[in-house]
Amino acid sequence: MKVGLLGHGVVGSGVRTIIDEGATWEVRELEVTAILVKDETEMTDPRTTLNADDIINDPEIQVVAECMGGLEPAHTYAKRALQAGKHVVTSNKKMLATFCGDLFDTARENGVTIHYEASCGGGIPWMASLDRTRRVDDIVSFRGIFNGTTNYILERMFHENRDFADMLKEAQKLGYAEQDPTDDIDGYDVRYKVALSCAKAFDAIVDAEKILTYGIRNITAQDLQFCRDSGYACKLMGKGEWHTDYISAMVIPVFLHADDVFANIPLNFNAIESNSKTLGSAAFVGQGAGSLPTAHAVVQNVIDIWKDQDSEINPKTRVPIDNQFHQGIYYIRTVKDALLASITDQRVGDHAILTKKISVLEAENAIRTLADQDLFIAEVAE
Repeated sequence: MKVGLLGHGVVGSGVRTIIDEGATWEVRELEVTAILVKDETEMTDPRTTLNADDIINDPEIQVVAECMGGLEPAHTYAKRALQAGKHVVTSNKKMLATFCGDLFDTARENGVTIHYEASCGGGIPWMASLDRTRRVDDIVSFRGIFNGTTNYILERMFHENRDFADMLKEAQKLGYAEQDPTDDIDGYDVRYKVALSCAKAFDAIVDAEKILTYGIRNITAQDLQFCRDSGYACKLMGKGEWHTDYISAMVIPVFLHADDVFANIPLNFNAIESNSKTLGSAAFVGQGAGSLPTAHAVVQNVIDIWKDQDSEINPKTRVPIDNQFHQGIYYIRTVKDALLASITDQRVGDHAILTKKISVLEAENAIRTLADQDLFIAEVAE
């Protein structure tokens, strides 16, 4: 099976390496025949091209692996490949979460498929596990640590009493965080992955921007000291829950009990769990990013296509996000804590409170009125 690569960066070069090395008989059935690169400085392989048409219009290429990143031209190239009757595999969570409805419809109209294992969980077979579970069971919810960068920062801060700014710089130095870390530390990366998990787990197309999202940008040593003293660990969690007519979905730091399976996930690892009636909880732990782990997931999808496995795209339905019935206790730190008296259960430090058990929307509405750019909020496990 001939494969065309769109992009030859961290992930794309990993895909090329795995297929070229051909470690298994399945991989040896694949061949990368064309590679789209950004400019002439990247044309170090005879298969490289600067023209996407060389891949999209090549009748011998059956699968296009989109590893470019960003919204455009990745979306346009992926759509054109589907319209040309080629299967598409993508690692681009932001692009797919933004345009999934359009691309799923285009794939179905042209009798091809779009696969996205690598877009969520890196090397963890998360999407494959959802497919397998759903052959027997309806999935009712999922939760997880979807971002290794934030997990690394929180782990180091928690165990070493380090400052957020120092840990972010170290994560950037190690290549775990981008120079512009906004998507990671503000929770947007997890938001895209939650949206794609909803598509796979619930056959639901959701508006990613409607997913309630809080990050860790403002977390301080004071917040983590409360965690330690109270027997908690802090993790940035993504969650989704099916309610037939709507989906509850959010991204939020959570203070987890020490015996929770997610409380002890180390450094830059990801861990994700699905819940269904007969299987119960099924959790997966592994590398959530990196060239070869993510490329491994891309190649797995290409092999799925070659073997004609997971070849049908189930019809997707647009489902609204509604968090009004999600209730919890929330830790909120803000210099304007006196204005939260109506939802405060107890004070737990300088300008920090625990709320009564309230809906997450009540908490959101309360803190929105404060307009405090340094505010930090976390859900507290009961």
